[in-house]
Amino acid sequence: MLFEGLSWNHYLCNYRFMNETTLNWQDLQLFLSVARAGGLAAAGQSTGKSAATLGRRILALEQSTGLELFIRHSHGYELTDEGHQLLESVTNVEAIILPYDSALNGSGGKVIKLSAGSWMTQVLCKHLPEIVKNDEPIRLRFISSEQRLDITHRETIIGIRNQRPEDPRLATRKIGRVKFASYATDERVLDWIHVSGNTPSSEWLRNQAFARAPVEVTSPTNAMDLALTGVGRIVLPTFVGDTQDNLVRVTPLIKALSHDQWLVVHQDDRHRPDVRTVINRIYKIAKALHTKH
Repeated sequence: MLFEGLSWNHYLCNYRFMNETTLNWQDLQLFLSVARAGGLAAAGQSTGKSAATLGRRILALEQSTGLELFIRHSHGYELTDEGHQLLESVTNVEAIILPYDSALNGSGGKVIKLSAGSWMTQVLCKHLPEIVKNDEPIRLRFISSEQRLDITHRETIIGIRNQRPEDPRLATRKIGRVKFASYATDERVLDWIHVSGNTPSSEWLRNQAFARAPVEVTSPTNAMDLALTGVGRIVLPTFVGDTQDNLVRVTPLIKALSHDQWLVVHQDDRHRPDVRTVINRIYKIAKALHTKH
């Protein structure tokens, strides 16, 4: 590993360590994944690590630095003040290391990191042959996260966002309007499946006095797996729910959850040929999706 064994006090100059500390970049990457995902299970999807492995690595990082980075909840991991400070510092380090990403991964070409929520990531993965052609030197990395990654610090190159950012350093392109409804295998299914977290759909369900939700999961895709078995209702974007053969709408559109969707990229990256190619193809796919559903 190219940066393994470096003294991170040299790079994390804005962060206080009690002692001179040597850290492994892989451990810091895992910390970033857990911090951005808000939990071990969700971070496991992007890192390929089990929740148990991630838990051990985070604990070891806390022990080696003497910092308490997370508050452990039953529904996920919440950053402490020390954790927020480390996240900011390591994010800056990541921006420095990003130009060397191809060396770290052992292959040529720049990686285009694309962040989106779970459902849009799922859809785009199914359309991968339309986004990256076999004969093109484009390397795409999907980052499925309900948390908003910082494009200005290159946590991701392309982001799909639910709000238009105001930062003048970012270029935006409106895709369309995302609509939501509730789905189940049958209208007689009355219980709800709750996805823990702070997403608008999770907050909406939590605030519904009528919603009995005896099942809670941390992953939206696990929630749909359960809904398909008939144990409960689930809130889904219509571009996902309408395509499920075994699910039907059991409520009208939930107007409170409707929102515009935007493609976002840094102004400095928008004219890169590979980035522009990927943006145009994603826009075409997503635009057609929202128009249909």
